[in-house]
Amino acid sequence: MGTRTRLMLTCCLAGLLALGTAANVNAHDTSAETQQGYASFYADKFQGRTTASGVPFDQNRLTAAHRHLPFGTEVVVERPDTGQEVTVVINDRGPFVRGRIIDLSKRAARKLGLINRGVAPVIITQVN
Repeated sequence: MGTRTRLMLTCCLAGLLALGTAANVNAHDTSAETQQGYASFYADKFQGRTTASGVPFDQNRLTAAHRHLPFGTEVVVERPDTGQEVTVVINDRGPFVRGRIIDLSKRAARKLGLINRGVAPVIITQVN
């Protein structure tokens, strides 16, 4: 095999590796992760209890629980049936009920019109 052929093969391999790496980065980009499911909200009995992040739970703050998003992540929660939305910060783990993707503080639930309903379909979009 000549020098030119080796150089050409090396360049082709380098190009393929670069394309594969770029495609892999884009496939796992979660900067604008969107999920659909149902939202619920915390019962009053959890007021003041320690969350998974270590801070006391406060029904009057715009916070939420999510199964895997990092603590401190901001998400926009939107009810597609009404167009209402609220931005919350993830500070706890849960909900652990099939089909539910986020558990909201009472203040956040009130902004979405969820208090009387209890559970509603939502779309959540990661902000940061």
